[in-house]
Amino acid sequence: MGKLELQQTLSKHIGRVWNVSWHPKGDALASCGEDKTIRIWTKEGNKWVNKVVLADGHKRTIREVTWSPCGNYLASASFDATTAIWDKKSGEFECNATLEGHENEVKSVTWSKSGHLLATCSRDKSVWVWEIADEDEYECAAVLNAHTQDVKKVIWHPEKDILASASYDNTVKLFKEDPADNDWVCVSTLTSHESTVWSLAFDKTGTRLATASDDCTLKIWKEYPPNNPEGIPTIDNESSWKCVCTLAGYHTRTIYDISWCHVTGLIATACGDDIIRIFKEDENSDPNAPTFSFLSSAERSHSQDVNCVAWNPKVAGLLASCSDDGEIKLWNFIE
Repeated sequence: MGKLELQQTLSKHIGRVWNVSWHPKGDALASCGEDKTIRIWTKEGNKWVNKVVLADGHKRTIREVTWSPCGNYLASASFDATTAIWDKKSGEFECNATLEGHENEVKSVTWSKSGHLLATCSRDKSVWVWEIADEDEYECAAVLNAHTQDVKKVIWHPEKDILASASYDNTVKLFKEDPADNDWVCVSTLTSHESTVWSLAFDKTGTRLATASDDCTLKIWKEYPPNNPEGIPTIDNESSWKCVCTLAGYHTRTIYDISWCHVTGLIATACGDDIIRIFKEDENSDPNAPTFSFLSSAERSHSQDVNCVAWNPKVAGLLASCSDDGEIKLWNFIE
């Protein structure tokens, strides 16, 4: 079935650690938390060590941190209603841009594959799309008010400029730019969860999406493009997204985060019951009604809620997690 083995525990943050993010090369890990700091960890020999502490960018808790696709920039979203952009042009990491506009806590920030777009979301129910013009020039391209509640998470499609958002209003929405008038529009609303959708993750191809919810279920959605062979109807020449699988009965509390590994295809979940769980699609699973098996979990993975899980983008089986217990853990999943 496979086993999740603890490799190392990283304890430097004070208070909750909200988020961990791997550098695209897989050789550095950024973390952030309640202590208003970002920490960057790199490997020395066979141990990960904290090399950099960024402490002057935010006045309140940092909720999420994420690397740009080129790996030269780091964006951080904070409860102080701002998003900071950090780079190393001077040789050291410095905050060279602060994005303002949200009325409340910024919950999530994400870069598009091209690196030319950034998206943020907030408790103010809005999703903002930012265009990166010149060096360090970030312009708001759209303010999207499609959700009726707090927006918890935004992620970009792995290949296209399509943005997905998850909300307290129990829905996931997909946005893209309408080439006719350069306006960003909501092209799809995914409804099936019965409570807050906390997180979401595309598979490697971007044709499927996994969502994690307060309703203790994990759902897999499949894209059906116009003129699909299955005959699923589509509207306005836009793809339809259908829920093709619901994984229920595995989690006993809210699922706060989900990571779909683009190397191995494994799915990891972070749960409010302090446990990390690993799932894998069955080998001969029907694409239109896929089945996933529960492979493994580490009992008491953390001593409190697990807030985030992230698969390393290069090293198969290497997983980072962080928790309300103030710790970051590095795991190796062995099949």
